[in-house]
Amino acid sequence: MAVSTEPAAGAAPWRDARKPLWPLALVVPVLPFVGYLVWRAGGGAVGWFLTPALVFVLIPVVDLLIGEDRRNPPDEAVPRLQRDGYYRWLTYLYLPAQYAALIVCCAVWASGDVGALDRVGLVATVGVVNGIAINTAHELGHKRERAERWLSKVALAPTGYGHFYVEHNRGHHTRVATPEDPASARLGETYWGFWPRTVLGSLRSAWRLETGRFRIRGRTPWTWRNDILNAWSMTLVLSVALVGVFGPGVLPFLLAQAVVGFSLLEVVNYLEHYGLARQRTAAGRYEKVDPRHSWNSDRTVTNVFLFQLQRHSDHHANPLRRYQALRTFDVSPQLPAGYATMVLVALVPPLWRRIMDHRVLAHYGGDPALANVHPPARDRRSARRPD
Repeated sequence: MAVSTEPAAGAAPWRDARKPLWPLALVVPVLPFVGYLVWRAGGGAVGWFLTPALVFVLIPVVDLLIGEDRRNPPDEAVPRLQRDGYYRWLTYLYLPAQYAALIVCCAVWASGDVGALDRVGLVATVGVVNGIAINTAHELGHKRERAERWLSKVALAPTGYGHFYVEHNRGHHTRVATPEDPASARLGETYWGFWPRTVLGSLRSAWRLETGRFRIRGRTPWTWRNDILNAWSMTLVLSVALVGVFGPGVLPFLLAQAVVGFSLLEVVNYLEHYGLARQRTAAGRYEKVDPRHSWNSDRTVTNVFLFQLQRHSDHHANPLRRYQALRTFDVSPQLPAGYATMVLVALVPPLWRRIMDHRVLAHYGGDPALANVHPPARDRRSARRPD
């Protein structure tokens, strides 16, 4: 059941109280320019750590202070809310800022006027910007409008993760919260074990899905119409252009920031469905995806910065619904903090398990058989059980 904010009879039409806050989502791709100014002013490497500091220090603190917002738009306001181009343009504007930040940081990297700590900061800064850009690509890639789907691939190009466009929409959304989904983490699985499984598994799955789409029609997949190949071509063109302008010395930078960027996506994937499972029906099929199969968070600040990605249950139920209209549900399991905080927790497996494993079990009434359990963890549990 969704948490509702239906207006009282005779009340003024509903307005989005957070409408002035949504442009804050553009702070992340703009912050590298602040870092550049700090660096040029003699601030050294400090400037290049402002972006990760904002995302992983300041936002979690402010999230904790401001708390949750569980308000939902009333049903009658949703059509008007979804038509409002203001929200759409905010996602579009992320991309030029993203690319401009990448170009500026490539120029700094190639200048030779940077030390080892500066280089680490540059990789972290651009990796965070392009990692969060994958969330923007996620929002755009689900829409019917052809232009938005192409912009999704443009946002994915700097990380070389164009296959996400295929795998997420046609793979993950079909298999979510099942053992067959490489992007659904299992109870007892660490992020460091999940990373190779999801990176390689999602790539293989995307290629099978896309080549299968052509072969079922008797056509070759080696065509520019292949959504993986044309997305990867964008990465290739971008990389060649940057190397042509700044020299081959930027290649290590481009590779390192890409790994940071897509790893940020995968740690978010890790926490979004950790341990959650769809059960088999009497017919042997998996039950329909519903709000119980995604970890949500109603933390206000992180939702604004991530185009409300944390209302993930409604996204899976209604993938075409735009971010400003997503709802929260009482039955959705809730994370104890926003994504920015939980990303850091996920990097420390003992802390993650201490915080999350009992929540997964509580969600299933203490019965681990109902959860999506990592096979080695299941084997260890069985070995400890007395005969």
